[in-house]
Amino acid sequence: MTHLTRRAPRWLAIALLTAAACLTGTGPAHADDESIPTEAGTSFRTATVVEQDQNASAAASTGDYLYWVFPAGAGQIPTAEATVRLPETRTGPVTWRLDLYDGLRRYQSCTSGQQAATAEQDEANVTLSCTLRPVHSYADPWANTPLPGAYYLRLSVADLPERDLGLPVAVEVTVTADGANGSTAVGGDLTEPLLPVGAAGTVRTEGEAEAIDHEEAPSPYLATVPEPSDGWNGGWWSDRWLWTAAGGVLGAVAALGGYRLVRPSGGTTPHTS
Repeated sequence: MTHLTRRAPRWLAIALLTAAACLTGTGPAHADDESIPTEAGTSFRTATVVEQDQNASAAASTGDYLYWVFPAGAGQIPTAEATVRLPETRTGPVTWRLDLYDGLRRYQSCTSGQQAATAEQDEANVTLSCTLRPVHSYADPWANTPLPGAYYLRLSVADLPERDLGLPVAVEVTVTADGANGSTAVGGDLTEPLLPVGAAGTVRTEGEAEAIDHEEAPSPYLATVPEPSDGWNGGWWSDRWLWTAAGGVLGAVAALGGYRLVRPSGGTTPHTS
């Protein structure tokens, strides 16, 4: 056996480890702290954009409906968290609620987290969270499955003493996304993500937008929702690759083992009469 042949297993192991590192990829990139949003919208149309792994804050009055919008791609499990710092002059307990909607403004249920919480009069803050179901790349039109696109976060008061309406509060929100397993890959992709449009039932093309008379009163502004780092339909990597490769290896081992069990012994010769 030559020196190169003896080193072959070592080079093979290094190559496999390198390939595994490339396939798993790196962690999510954090948003630039210099662009942290410091206000919230008061409706779906004026929702403030929040990127994944980005903190946002806002000053508001008790009783306001506060809206943010964030992106989520296929294969992700988004989690929204909110902390409300309450005024000391409250006269009783207050209940806050966090709700999530998709780009079509369809309500999306939470799989975990404290979606509504009550703070007693002596408590300084209240924390809420909501984890969505995994985002799929495709679904039937009648289904309410989370799909790639924009998701709205709405924070509001559900119950409080009437005399506490209008008291100032400080709010902090953040959105994170974990990776789902390969079971969310359903074999289809949306042509376009579910994103906000300028008016209900209409989508304005780039050419039409340029042709608008500049003297015309502008419609409410809709900020652009950024595309996730792996794209709206997710990256090419999935843990299905691991299961497929493992299945192939096990199948090859089973085939070799079966062959060794049934092959004829090398020392026997066929009997002739």
